[in-house]
Amino acid sequence: MSILDATSRLPRRLRFLGDRRFLITVGSILGFFILMNYILLPAYVNHGSRVTVPAVIGMSYEAAQKTLEDSGLRYVQGETRPDPAYAPGMVVQQNPVPHAEVKEGRRVYLTLSGGEIQVPVPSLRGRSLRDARFALERFGLKLGSVRYDTSDTFPENTIIDQSSPADQRVTKGTSINIVVSKGRLLTESQVPLVVGKTVPEAEKMLSDAGLKVGNITYQQSFDLVPNTVVDQFPRPGEAMTPGQAVDLFVIKVGRPTEEIEIPPK
Repeated sequence: MSILDATSRLPRRLRFLGDRRFLITVGSILGFFILMNYILLPAYVNHGSRVTVPAVIGMSYEAAQKTLEDSGLRYVQGETRPDPAYAPGMVVQQNPVPHAEVKEGRRVYLTLSGGEIQVPVPSLRGRSLRDARFALERFGLKLGSVRYDTSDTFPENTIIDQSSPADQRVTKGTSINIVVSKGRLLTESQVPLVVGKTVPEAEKMLSDAGLKVGNITYQQSFDLVPNTVVDQFPRPGEAMTPGQAVDLFVIKVGRPTEEIEIPPK
């Protein structure tokens, strides 16, 4: 005989009592769950005094600590994140939010400002001025002042130095000043040929060679264009110390020959 057959032959009253005990058991468990979830646990959680969370956003971390302690709350320092609106060390976010009703002694998590966004300075030494400008723009930085100086190490028109060293972190938008090489310091200069040039043209050519204009002697002529250099001393191609002067002989119409001394520049 199978168990199913044996159960089916039990008196109907016994089977009814078994079903009743099952329902009572299920009802008791359900009632206990409702009692714990909706009555006992809320009462336990809400046990003790309630306080209002003060607003500490915009305060320094130290001031926020004192404010929370005076309100019967505890504080926990959270993350630090960049925030251009607040100085470093100021509270930019809190959890729970201001004016929330919480249990006394609750922890309040504070997020602090790290100030404005910091970016690393790229290495500019040895780069051209154009490359340096692009490199700075990629990092959100600006090109500041440009100064030129002689260098025995770096080729002409390459960067010798920068105001902030490479990899230093600075505020985004900072201007970086640079020094650009104008080549090696000349120990001697060759006198350029300035005959046939105007005085301004001759002056520029001499300046580019590291020299300057010395005495200008005017010579009378009705055949040559006025203000034209017709002779020079020292002669073209001669070696001179940088900064020395070259005398010029210049055409001037209608006046006798005269010598005018130009003060050294």
